[in-house]
Amino acid sequence: MPQISSRSGADKWRFAQLGGFDQVELKRTSDLLALPELDQKLWAALSCPTHGLFFDQKTLDLLDSDHDGRIRAHEVTAAVSWACQVLKNPADLVQQKPVLPLAAINDQDPEGKQLLASAKEILKNLGKADATEIGSDDLADMAKIFADTRFNGDGVIPAKAAADAAGSELIEQIMACCGEVADRCGDPGINLEKIELFFKDAASYHEWWQHCDAEALRIRKQIADTEAAAALLDKLKPKIDDFFTRCQLAEFDAGAAALLNPADSRYEQLAGTDLSAANAELAQLPLAAIAAGAALPLSAGLNPAWRDAVGQFKTQIVQPLLGELDSLSYRQWQDVSGLFADYQAWLQQKPVTVVDSLGPERIKFLLESGAQATLAALVEQDLALKAEAEAIDSVVRLQHYYRDLYTLLNNFVSFRDFYCPQPHAIFQAGTLYLDGRSCQLCVKIDDIAQHSKLAELSKIFLAYCECRRAGDNQSMTIVAAFTDGDSDNLRVGRNGVFYDRNGLDWDATIVKIIENPISIREAFWAPYKRVGRMVNEQLEKSASARDKAAHEGAFKGVAETGNQAEQGKAPPAPFDVAKFAGIFAAIGLAIGAIGTALAAVVSGFMALLWWQMPLAIVGVLLAISGPSMFIAWLKLRQRNLAPLLDACGWAVNAKAFINIPFGHLLTDVAKLPKDAERQLADPFGEKKSPWPSVLLLLALLAGAAFAWHKGYIGPKPETPPAAAEAQTKAEPASTEPAAPAPAKPADAKK
Repeated sequence: MPQISSRSGADKWRFAQLGGFDQVELKRTSDLLALPELDQKLWAALSCPTHGLFFDQKTLDLLDSDHDGRIRAHEVTAAVSWACQVLKNPADLVQQKPVLPLAAINDQDPEGKQLLASAKEILKNLGKADATEIGSDDLADMAKIFADTRFNGDGVIPAKAAADAAGSELIEQIMACCGEVADRCGDPGINLEKIELFFKDAASYHEWWQHCDAEALRIRKQIADTEAAAALLDKLKPKIDDFFTRCQLAEFDAGAAALLNPADSRYEQLAGTDLSAANAELAQLPLAAIAAGAALPLSAGLNPAWRDAVGQFKTQIVQPLLGELDSLSYRQWQDVSGLFADYQAWLQQKPVTVVDSLGPERIKFLLESGAQATLAALVEQDLALKAEAEAIDSVVRLQHYYRDLYTLLNNFVSFRDFYCPQPHAIFQAGTLYLDGRSCQLCVKIDDIAQHSKLAELSKIFLAYCECRRAGDNQSMTIVAAFTDGDSDNLRVGRNGVFYDRNGLDWDATIVKIIENPISIREAFWAPYKRVGRMVNEQLEKSASARDKAAHEGAFKGVAETGNQAEQGKAPPAPFDVAKFAGIFAAIGLAIGAIGTALAAVVSGFMALLWWQMPLAIVGVLLAISGPSMFIAWLKLRQRNLAPLLDACGWAVNAKAFINIPFGHLLTDVAKLPKDAERQLADPFGEKKSPWPSVLLLLALLAGAAFAWHKGYIGPKPETPPAAAEAQTKAEPASTEPAAPAPAKPADAKK
């Protein structure tokens, strides 16, 4: 693996800190020339797919030198080295111009000199001999470039390349038999491989056709469609053999004839059904009536299920071989079977070829006419222009690299296009508008289930959307990253509009969500929202249960009262409050305890100094929301683009983080313009009631009165004069030291 080169002075490498990792800057000629020496461990990506990107597909195909559907690091460095070789100033790649100036081609390099000559020849063929630049429009139509010749150097000859109509017809027949190959201009044609396959099979078919014995030749000459006749004979042979075998058995034993014919009971069963010539049970009966030494009738007296087949047998086989007959004897049947046995043996030797549809006469003519040599000569004439055609391909390659290669470098060697506001990265498919936000990080994917397995490691809130266009029945799947706002209204089934990079709008529907924190603001309110949802759910459940119980109790009470009235019993005694005095007392104690606790909290809060009260409120909020905010902060710092792209087939080589400020840039939350006028009077707004304000005022007054009563606010009470004088006299006395206690006498000894 190449290691980073030691560059000093003005040519030293330059890196920029973007997305939490160092990304190389490729802005100078020396940077592009030294790119193959840059250590691949410093590249942002090592490979990417050639599909699902907003990038010119032709350029991707040109970069994919091994045609494996992936762009790899060595293919990128090879493209950069080649472009720097054939350009006078490699720094021109940074400009990303849509057209290639002829003056930019390095005519001092042998390959560059040939490129320049080819570019001028192309412009000359297009009628632009005086043009000084060449663009993709000039190179799009290869047919115009090769308008003056039937050949384009790719070894594929279309029908129009033939010298006459017979040659064109032969090329069309070969394409029909062997398949077609698209030439450089996109026209269908054939190459040398197709020609050799066609004439090889033609020779095998002709050789088999010539090696035919006399009996098989007689069948082939007397019967027009021998293969169809052989298939018909294979179908009828078991039934005809069955008929003659039964007749021979009846001849052997005259009493067996009645048993060999269908029994009357079988006809009775058939009589009770709807009969037709296609009846399966009818087809199981013999072809005709069984009699000793009988011949097979070919017209009358046949089983209806086999009448049509026997009629075809008569016209297609019997008449050409034996003449006009109304019946077929056993000996005649043996002759026909013997002739076809020889034919079948010859037919089984038929080789499998692609030229069967042409017929033996056409195949014989083509083999004897020397058509293969003629077509091979056309291929040689086409390949004579191979060098010129490859030079034209090189012009196409250089024009695409001149326009697109630097864009790929900023999305492969580094992710500069992603971390800059403009332009967007090549993997960004467009912008999703949903829930009052626009999400710019939208990636096109193929399989949601497969992609989500790895994408969930990105720590990003992801919404998978099915996108459809009603006008042309197109559809695609994207994954959108929500990096700002909240997730309250992001649910499966919500609809939005997706605008792709071409400006087309798609109807987008969320089909799957991977939940992760979106913002710290959302994390702050998350505990309160969870508690609110829980309380709301419990209240709804409780109200529903009470409503159900009330209805059931009412119906039950009415039913019981009616039953008791019918039975002459007195209704139940009314509710006795005295019996439930204990319950009410317990409820009162609980309410009192709650009130005491609230009073203690309020008292403790009011005992604080004025500057301590806001700190206490902030502390309570942090105690509730702090853990949620801290966890969200950790996850938001871990948001990583790499798993999202790796799930699409990329090989991302760096930890491309999406921090909080960059997340605000990727997801834009709806906000009013700065100079917008806003009318706050809502004609449909709810009318404000004065009671909330009155209740709030009363609560504030009650709190102030309680604080005044406890002495938390208001002037401190003055000390009475007598108490003050007594306190003053007591203060000096309290300062005198206390007299020592008398010592205890020693214990007397006993």
